[in-house]
Amino acid sequence: MQLSYWELKNWFTDVDYTIVGSGIVGLHAALRLREKFPSSKILVLEKGMLPQGASTKNAGFACFGSISEIIDDLKSHSEEEVVSLVQKRWKGLQLLRKRLGDSAIDFKPYGGYELFLNADESCYNECVNKLPFINEILKPLFKADVFAKEVDRFGFNGIKEYLIFNPFEGQIDTGNMMQALLKQAIAANILILNQQTVTSYLDTDKGVQVAMGDFSFGTKKLFFATNGFANSLTKGAVKPARAQVLITDPIPNLDIKGTFHIDRGYYYFRNIGDRILLGGGRNLDFDAETTTDFGQTEIVQKKLEQLLKEVILPKQEFQIAHRWSGIMGLGNSKNPIVSQLSDNVYCGVRLGGMGVAIGSLIGQELADLL
Repeated sequence: MQLSYWELKNWFTDVDYTIVGSGIVGLHAALRLREKFPSSKILVLEKGMLPQGASTKNAGFACFGSISEIIDDLKSHSEEEVVSLVQKRWKGLQLLRKRLGDSAIDFKPYGGYELFLNADESCYNECVNKLPFINEILKPLFKADVFAKEVDRFGFNGIKEYLIFNPFEGQIDTGNMMQALLKQAIAANILILNQQTVTSYLDTDKGVQVAMGDFSFGTKKLFFATNGFANSLTKGAVKPARAQVLITDPIPNLDIKGTFHIDRGYYYFRNIGDRILLGGGRNLDFDAETTTDFGQTEIVQKKLEQLLKEVILPKQEFQIAHRWSGIMGLGNSKNPIVSQLSDNVYCGVRLGGMGVAIGSLIGQELADLL
C-alpha cells in the first residue's frame, strides 16, 4: 500500500483510538469515545464494502427473546443471568431508538408472536405451562405481563391454535438504521475506511502497531467490534454462525404484520411492507453453518421455502425476490464478551444473535472500558 504524505498525515498519524468493525457495536463505541474525548482522533476500519457481519444483513427484529428462547436459555444459564440478558437487550433497544429516533429507523411497534408447528407438541406445552412463571420473573423489568396467549388471526397452517404474543416487540428498517448511524459518525468527525483488513497487531508500551498487510500504523488504543469474526481473538469463545435469509416479491393484500418466531428462534419471519422476510434453519446442519463464508445451502433454502408454502402463506402465490446471509457471533454462553485483551487492546463481541437489541449497549460498554 503506497500512501501519500497527505493520506498518512490525515488518516494514519497521531491516531488516538482505532476500532475494527463499523457495525452497530463499532460505531456506538466510536460515538461514545467522541463524547468522552471530543478532540481525539478516532479511526474505524471495516474489512467489507459495508459492515461485513450482520449489522446490514439482519432481519430487523427489535426483540429481546421469544418465550421458547428464554425457557431454553434457562436450561444453560441461571435465572439471574437470563433476566440480566433480557434487561440488557431491552436497554440496548431503547438506546438505539433514542440515539437515532424511531422515524429514522422506521420503528414499528407491531408486537411479536411465537407460533408452534403441530409437531412441536412438547415445546408448545412447556411454553404455555411456564408462561406465568416467565411473566413473573420479567415483570420487574416491564411492569406488565410480557407474554399472552392469542388465537391465530393470520391464517397460518399446520400450527397450534394459540400463538404467544409479546406487545413489547417491534421491527426496524436495518438499512435505514445503519445509514443513520454512519451519518452520525461522519458528522462527529469519525474517520471510516472500508475494505481494510487488519492482519495483525502488536501491543507495545507506546501503544499498538496495527498491520494491514504490508502497511502498519500506530494507535494509542485498539478496539475490536468484530462479533462473528472474533474466534481467534477470543481463543474460541466466539463461534461464527451463518444465518440464511430470503425475501419475497410484494404480495397483494398481505395481512401479516409483526415479527414472528418458530422453534426457539431458529426460524423467524416478518413483513416488510407487503413482502415477507424469512430466515433461519442453521439447526438443520450446525456444522455447515458454523462458518464465516457467506452463501446459501440447498437444505436450508428448501426448508425456508417449505415453511413459506405450507405454514406462512398456504393460500397465496409468492415469488422469491432475493436471498442473502449474515454472520452472527455465538458461544457456549449468551453473555457478551466485553473485555480488555492487553494493556491497550479491547473487544466487544459475542452478541448471541441479538445484535440489533444489544449492540448499541455493548458498543458503549466497550468504549467505557477505558
